[in-house]
Amino acid sequence: MMAQGRMRSYSASGRREKEPMLSAKEQFDIIKRGSVEIIVEEDLLKKLERAVAAGKPLRVKAGFDPTAPDIHLGHTVLLNKMRQFQELGHEVIFLIGDFTGMIGDPTGKSETRKHLTQEEVAANAKTYQAQIYRILDPQKTRIAFNSEWMSKMSAGDLIQLAAKHTVARMLEREDFKKRYQSELPISIHEFLYPLIQGYDSVMLKADVELGGTDQKFNLLVGRELQKEYGQAPQSIVMMPLLEGLDGVNKMSKSLGNYIGINDPAGEIFGKVMSVNDSLMIRYYELLSSVSLAELADIKENLKTGQLHPMESKKRLAVEMVDRFSSPGEGAKAREEFEKVFARKSLPDEMPLVTIAWDGDRMKLAKIIALAGAAKSNSDARRLIQQGAVEVNESPVRETDMELPAGEYVLKVGKKRFVRVATEK
Repeated sequence: MMAQGRMRSYSASGRREKEPMLSAKEQFDIIKRGSVEIIVEEDLLKKLERAVAAGKPLRVKAGFDPTAPDIHLGHTVLLNKMRQFQELGHEVIFLIGDFTGMIGDPTGKSETRKHLTQEEVAANAKTYQAQIYRILDPQKTRIAFNSEWMSKMSAGDLIQLAAKHTVARMLEREDFKKRYQSELPISIHEFLYPLIQGYDSVMLKADVELGGTDQKFNLLVGRELQKEYGQAPQSIVMMPLLEGLDGVNKMSKSLGNYIGINDPAGEIFGKVMSVNDSLMIRYYELLSSVSLAELADIKENLKTGQLHPMESKKRLAVEMVDRFSSPGEGAKAREEFEKVFARKSLPDEMPLVTIAWDGDRMKLAKIIALAGAAKSNSDARRLIQQGAVEVNESPVRETDMELPAGEYVLKVGKKRFVRVATEK
């Protein structure tokens, strides 16, 4: 129950705080942190003001299609934001898209996705239910399945839903547009996906929906359908996508570039260590619980060279293992990593080459060439692209990767090692 026109506020542990609930503006600032875009900011602030005044929490929805087993770190970007809403006293709905999962979200795909059976989706959904409470508060989380209403919809009902959107609007989607222009097939059922996702918002009467930036079209369809059904349009909070281990594509099970929260401790640690140095700050921003002040210190110390990029990765890897395995496991995983990997592959003697950096940062390809480990900058880029280069024992594939001035161990090819350092 609510009291005195204020909703309950909860700490990170889920315990009730004695302090009064935050104001609407304070809540808005917390919600906005880390988000890419809020549609519409003024509307969300007004909803928060009404919620505080009436003591009635907002209904916050986020959907996850169980197209593969287990949750990965990319999912936790949204889950962390959901947890923030919970701590602010709002109702959170974790929607499992067991019906839409059988269609497959066409977002960002250049071809029709593989059709999953009902049994495959159901099995994957079970792993989601077992894992989300590592982040969300089980006492304040509602789990819903969109098969609850979609499986009851008749063919006539589906036709009525389809009549509320046009093919022209669907082809405004960038991925659909590209496939249409390239004369690649688009199946009719793929057009249904954004409609069903939007209809989920209608059925749940969502005040707010969370999603990644790639979901913008689908999220906006939800707003439009709510208007069609006489509801106030939901506010949208879009979170950035977390790049996967390849450093290019968003983290995805289907691409194999993911870090699963159910992975063994040593595997989580090792995968974090393989993330490109250039993405480390982004991983801290989207995944770590460090304060803004701590994050500012990490950025500054990396820039000045006081903090080695490998050390920053080890810190984050320890934090992720402790969070998703158990406290203390991170230190053990670090010790094992250093013993098994970091010490066994480096030769006892390596040539040291000092290089005058071009400003604060310099292209890795140029560093390799100046160190004599490649014939030219273009040769170095080719080696990077082929996956033949490691920096501090972390594989890299980003040809335009830059390194801040500092000291690094480069492995080029199978046997060429060189230690490079900033010329003093």
